[in-house]
Amino acid sequence: MKLWSMLGAGALALVVTTAGCGVGKLRGPTREAVTAALQQEANSLKADGEKLDPVLRVKATWTVEGLDVSERPNDADKPWSGKIRFKIRSETKDTDGKVVVDEFNRQFDYVYTTTVNRWIFQMPDAR
Repeated sequence: MKLWSMLGAGALALVVTTAGCGVGKLRGPTREAVTAALQQEANSLKADGEKLDPVLRVKATWTVEGLDVSERPNDADKPWSGKIRFKIRSETKDTDGKVVVDEFNRQFDYVYTTTVNRWIFQMPDAR
């Protein structure tokens, strides 16, 4: 009985020590997890961007050019920042049947917040 008490006390001391040293602290999401979530956000933006009213006679094709995920080491609530880069091609039919093609790049900036565990869109700076 004395042996079990000593083992129990030793195990309790080990748990208290590791928790106090920070070993037991939760860490934020991994790069892989936040990159997958940002890819889902990009897919959603692409799907929404390609839904256009047929009355406008515009066809848009959104191509994901890249996803950039960067760590923000000194921000526990927002440990990751991300960018989604698109190349957008729009085709517009004129009334005479001619097709006008326009291509441009668009970038969307995000931060990942651990408060709600998701990417939050960042408004661009006013210029």
